[in-house]
Amino acid sequence: MVQRLEVVEAQSTPPVWAALRNEAEHVAQEEPALASLVNAVIIRHTELGRALSYQLARKLSDQELRAMSLRETCEEAYAADPTIMAAAEADLRAVFERDPACRGYLQPFLFFKGFIALQTHRVAHWLWNQGREAMALYLQSRTSELFQVDVHPAAPIGKGAFFDHGTGIVVGETAVIGEDVSMLQGVTLGGTSADRVDRHPKIGRGVLIGAGAKVIGNICIGDYAKIAAGAVVLQAVPAGCTAVGVPAKLINCPTCPEPSRSMDQSLPDSAYDYVI
Repeated sequence: MVQRLEVVEAQSTPPVWAALRNEAEHVAQEEPALASLVNAVIIRHTELGRALSYQLARKLSDQELRAMSLRETCEEAYAADPTIMAAAEADLRAVFERDPACRGYLQPFLFFKGFIALQTHRVAHWLWNQGREAMALYLQSRTSELFQVDVHPAAPIGKGAFFDHGTGIVVGETAVIGEDVSMLQGVTLGGTSADRVDRHPKIGRGVLIGAGAKVIGNICIGDYAKIAAGAVVLQAVPAGCTAVGVPAKLINCPTCPEPSRSMDQSLPDSAYDYVI
């Protein structure tokens, strides 16, 4: 039986980068066929940013944008804005803490497309804010092609975000996502207008958005709210409430204290009055 590696941050445990290297060295010993991969992506690097830039370049490069050029772009972003790497560390912790299938930091870093898509977006968002819109949109396009995650580079995303599975997530240009948000597959943060106005949702801190949920329009989802799987949300959701159904109705106010961390998508019995 495979044991879940204990790498939760505490005084007695190493920081993210040290834990990630330890996991990589363990895999290199246990799986010789993967030794070359983990050595190239993780072990031979001296810091998280260098490894992450290599991993993104390895995944995203193509005939038009070579790996070396893409890696240089990533490292330029990291050097210019240290908050990008702080967010990447928080994102790695978020995957480990919230996904019971995740056994350490190595899994999301190497294999989880939701994490890789999110890190690509963070570089694209920096490029967008520097006025380099063409390069930002190129990275958005590659992320959509490779990972089926389509997030407009203008949209800011707070640290500690978790894209579980990632497939089918769509986030519009004027959306804003706060810190510690968890989103499952098939989530759409969409607009309601063809005009170039502020037309997408604003997601507060600690929100959990269930699989297939659609949040549409320039509305606010309050801190620590929960959007049920399959819900279609067209109006604001107050902090700490749960929205369920099509169109969504409010129930269970307040919901659990930190839904994005607990990943509890269950609903109280009263919810079924709305959806049956």
